[in-house]
Amino acid sequence: MDRKAFNGRSVRALAVAVAAVVLSLAIAACGGGGIEGGSDTTAAESVKLESKPSGSLTISNWPLYIDKNTVPDFEKATGVSVKYIEDVNENASFFGKMQPLLANGESGGRSLFIVTDWMAAKMRELGYLQNLDKAGIPNVEANLAKSLRHPSFDPNRDFSVPWQSGMGGLIVRTDLAPEIHSICDLFNPKYKGKVDFLSEMIETVPLVMACMGMNPDSASEAEWMKAIDKIEGAVESGQIRRFTGNDYARDLTSGDAVAVIGWSGDAVQLQPDNPNIEFRMPTQGCSLWSDNMVIPVGAPNPTAAEAWMNYVYDPKNQAQITEYVNYVSPVEGVKEVLLKRNPELANNQLIFPSEKYTEKCFTQPKLTAQELQNLTQAFDAVING
Repeated sequence: MDRKAFNGRSVRALAVAVAAVVLSLAIAACGGGGIEGGSDTTAAESVKLESKPSGSLTISNWPLYIDKNTVPDFEKATGVSVKYIEDVNENASFFGKMQPLLANGESGGRSLFIVTDWMAAKMRELGYLQNLDKAGIPNVEANLAKSLRHPSFDPNRDFSVPWQSGMGGLIVRTDLAPEIHSICDLFNPKYKGKVDFLSEMIETVPLVMACMGMNPDSASEAEWMKAIDKIEGAVESGQIRRFTGNDYARDLTSGDAVAVIGWSGDAVQLQPDNPNIEFRMPTQGCSLWSDNMVIPVGAPNPTAAEAWMNYVYDPKNQAQITEYVNYVSPVEGVKEVLLKRNPELANNQLIFPSEKYTEKCFTQPKLTAQELQNLTQAFDAVING
């Protein structure tokens, strides 16, 4: 199997036990305050642009989340030297590593890193992220997908720019379990020991809540706990084979798992090797997420960071990335580029989903810091108990 199948989103749950503890302790140490809604961006430090990008740029991103040509192409186009680090293996563990530096106004030499919606919101709330100077990112202003322009955690995109987006839902071996269409179908005793769940709480639990008839966008902490209790029962009965991140792809290809909770881009990448592997929109809808480019406080070269954002928001440049990662492109105009050179990809609903296709889907739910801590601890106890 092509190693590209194990991409940035697929490795999100490595060392989940350590990550959960790190995040809980970090949140507790940082004090109260939620991650819900947008925060006051007027008091935040803002990027101060130089006239022209130059020097060096250090980027932290998820592994295997970019093609091989974009970095050298950017260097050639701008003269900026790029150090590209693939060290964001999981939101919580990355936060645990960076938090002591960010709390002191330092970025560890990084000018840009990529984190998921809820973590970007948390970092912004703690004062760790700079507001963007939108004069430096005209391509973002022109080409950001309309559906991503006003997220609840950053309503005006003051501090975040989507890197890639995607959907969480079902990936099914259609030859082994053709009747699975709902997340709740994974609890059918017929598939005992044959299903994998994601070990990232913010993905798995809302999907289970949705199939239980609860609305993840407005669910109470008690409703979250009901879903965690349902998952706990499935663990105790042996229904769930294991909680996983990067290697559910291996379970699907081997047939050890007949269905998993997984990410849309993985299904696109796995299908050429096994056409029986299919992403299915859950009956009750999918989860929608974005991984976002953000500029931390203490960033040594924010001008180059914004130049990078602007470069990858040129549809021709973004199309190159989309062809490799196979996730939902956040850049308008990419589909038109790919229609000319890769029509099959351009017409794939998992990469360019229609509003109708995602009409039942929900964004990552908003939680207060205390709720996040409580739920992370409860979920961690289930998957590691």
